[in-house]
Amino acid sequence: MNAIEAVELLKQMIAIPSLSRDEGAVADMLQCYIERLGYQVNRCHHNLWIKSKHWGCDKPTLLLDGHIDTVKPADGWQTDPFTPIEEDGKIIGLGSNDTGGSVVSLLATFLHLDKVEQPYNLIWLASTEEEVTGEHGIRAALEALPEIDAAIVGEPTGMQPATAERGLLVLDCKATGKAGHAARNEGINAIYEALPDIEWFKSYKFPKESEELGAVKMSVTGVQAGSLHNIVPAECTFMVDIRINDCYTNREIFDIVQRNVKCEVKARSFKHNSSHIDSSHPLVARCIELGLKPFGSPTTSNQTAMNFPTLKIGPGQSSRSHTANECIYISEIEQAIEQYIRILDGLKI
Repeated sequence: MNAIEAVELLKQMIAIPSLSRDEGAVADMLQCYIERLGYQVNRCHHNLWIKSKHWGCDKPTLLLDGHIDTVKPADGWQTDPFTPIEEDGKIIGLGSNDTGGSVVSLLATFLHLDKVEQPYNLIWLASTEEEVTGEHGIRAALEALPEIDAAIVGEPTGMQPATAERGLLVLDCKATGKAGHAARNEGINAIYEALPDIEWFKSYKFPKESEELGAVKMSVTGVQAGSLHNIVPAECTFMVDIRINDCYTNREIFDIVQRNVKCEVKARSFKHNSSHIDSSHPLVARCIELGLKPFGSPTTSNQTAMNFPTLKIGPGQSSRSHTANECIYISEIEQAIEQYIRILDGLKI
């Protein structure tokens, strides 16, 4: 598969709606496409994967992962999000940048590398439900896959290697007071009860900072209390968005929060932990040899489900994801295939 064929496959993917949890049709198309190339396609729910023909039980295994699901189209599209348009050297369409470009580039890379035996086993995976962290997505696929030693996670990074990724912890907090008539100065105002905790979230600094990701970031992103002007509210709820560096787990952050605030705190999920790959890992070392610049990524990906070394790198730009008129440049796909091959060909992991 060359870059031209990869772009044509991307167009076919765009033309088939593949919103999270509804990726069946695009998975069917990809399965037929790959089977025509002579590979046996494995499938778990709508996750698809193929294994290298030079498989060896005594070799480590490298995973190439890109997700085929998309978010819903944002407002402001000037064209049909599901009609791929090629103009000015780019492909416009939903999922082109996040992460159709990575999916087809990694497939082209897999096919190229599999022409000869590599020092590692190779698996190409088209995963699902990444945008919603669904139970039938990457976690289900990993349970069905052989043991993995390292992975490339295809996400739009401008083909620069993200060696660390922020985790995400969302908290729902509730401060409790006592209802009363505002005119008679009765009750206990739950808003006032919440203020010290809100101030703590605003001002607290976690002591551990990461070289790649910096400090942990906390933001109160929503507050709800009261419904009538003359009733002192008995309850005040608020949301907190926490972006975690690779110095902490989500559970550690949660425990620190609980020790410092009085309000009731519940975590929506502990799944989105941060990730980090050491600079001495062969994947990172090869990238540095090629002149690429490691960085810390503020966005989450399938890396949160992987308990082995992972490197996030792919064509496109993160700023285009989830936007109207999402696009990827054909030159980015061409360069991605070349760069992936330079990184991986003959690499000893």
